[in-house]
Amino acid sequence: MNIDFQKVLAHSPNPYVILDPSLSILWANNAYLKVTDRNLGEIEGRGMFEAFPSEGESYRQLKSSFERVLATGEPDEIAHIPYQIPNAEGGFDTHVWSATHTPFLDGEGNVEYVLQHTVKITGMDQSGSERDAAGVARRAEAVEQRYQGATKQLERFRALLEQAPGFVAVVSGRSHRFIMANAAYRQLVGQRDLVGKTVAEALPEVIDQGFITLLDKVRENDQPYFGKRERVLLKTGDNDELEARFLEFIYQPIHGAEGFRGILVQGHDVTEEVAFEEHQRVLINELNHRVKNTLAVVQSLAHQSFRDDGGSHGLKVFTDRIAALASAHSLLAERSWESADLRLIVEGSLEATAGFNSTRYSLDGPSVVLAPQAAVALSMVVHELSTNALKYGALSNDEGFVDITWHTENTGNERSLIIDWQEHGGPAVDEPSRSGFGTRLIKRGLGSPQGCTSIEFRDTGLHCRIEGRI
Repeated sequence: MNIDFQKVLAHSPNPYVILDPSLSILWANNAYLKVTDRNLGEIEGRGMFEAFPSEGESYRQLKSSFERVLATGEPDEIAHIPYQIPNAEGGFDTHVWSATHTPFLDGEGNVEYVLQHTVKITGMDQSGSERDAAGVARRAEAVEQRYQGATKQLERFRALLEQAPGFVAVVSGRSHRFIMANAAYRQLVGQRDLVGKTVAEALPEVIDQGFITLLDKVRENDQPYFGKRERVLLKTGDNDELEARFLEFIYQPIHGAEGFRGILVQGHDVTEEVAFEEHQRVLINELNHRVKNTLAVVQSLAHQSFRDDGGSHGLKVFTDRIAALASAHSLLAERSWESADLRLIVEGSLEATAGFNSTRYSLDGPSVVLAPQAAVALSMVVHELSTNALKYGALSNDEGFVDITWHTENTGNERSLIIDWQEHGGPAVDEPSRSGFGTRLIKRGLGSPQGCTSIEFRDTGLHCRIEGRI
């Protein structure tokens, strides 16, 4: 037997209206149109709250009921709801209704339509059955009061979850439709609308990352999944750019009354912790590298300082070189080993070697920042030059003077630094017959492969030119 159910509903004495998931009105039967004093052309294709505007508690009740149906795929009832209906005079009449919202699901378990069945329990029939209608209204109101009590408890619980510092969400059904998501969860995903949508609809970027497959497994196996610092690419703003976040979370299967099955998503964003630990790891590796390099330099200084003279003189040379190295390290430590100013490096090395009498030397040049390796190298070079000036050159008498100048030159995309050390007024200097460790250290310059250093023993005093890439 073939039955035209649309015709059956059309002639039913009970009001029915069918809506799509966006709550747009698709169809209404004659009883519904009569009780609302509308015709189908007026309301068809319009949203429920556009066709029948509402506010306050009535709006909240009706909207909440629809949201529960869309989120759970289960029927929902409102026992007692006052609702205003426009009248022929252009005003509004307030009627009290009882409403049932029944979802129709598609093959994948998603809500395809919602059937609203309303029963007027007061207001419209003022004939001899007023006493019965009033009794029904009182019973409905009592049911609604109990429902409101439970709703208030639920709202308090929702408020607590809303303020939780970690992100929390609940999804239901095979399509994992959002029932709720707290403020932390919404912030994580760029304040997108979630409730009523499936995870695939609301967060399409997680599909190819395997998280919906993961939800399917949790539902199928009824076993929780623990995510440990998992990298997730999410849209966190208005544009389509994906941002990497690291999350600690759990997918916990949950069960409720009337066969409800869902998954609780709970966790927190540990992106900053992961970034801090990675930065810390890099710093530790860099520190280990620098310590190894420093120990190699110390070993070389000790070997060269004591090789030819192992007595007290050799010990003093070694101690002075270690002090120069320590001075450079202290300066770099103040800058967190990021960089150091050239003027401060030269001044520190001169003061450590030649004392604080700045009238014996002059510094002239632009502000230049050196990388840590070049800073340490220059500090050791200035120390050796200062030591030689104290022993044999311009700082060995009372009249000598040292001019230290520098400038930079740009060649294409590369930048070079040129430093000139020129002594004046000291005793005549002669080129040594052999090069010691100090001379070799000076000729290393800034330590760059493309650099070069020259030493000239002029009649006016020693001149050293250092050039290197910076």
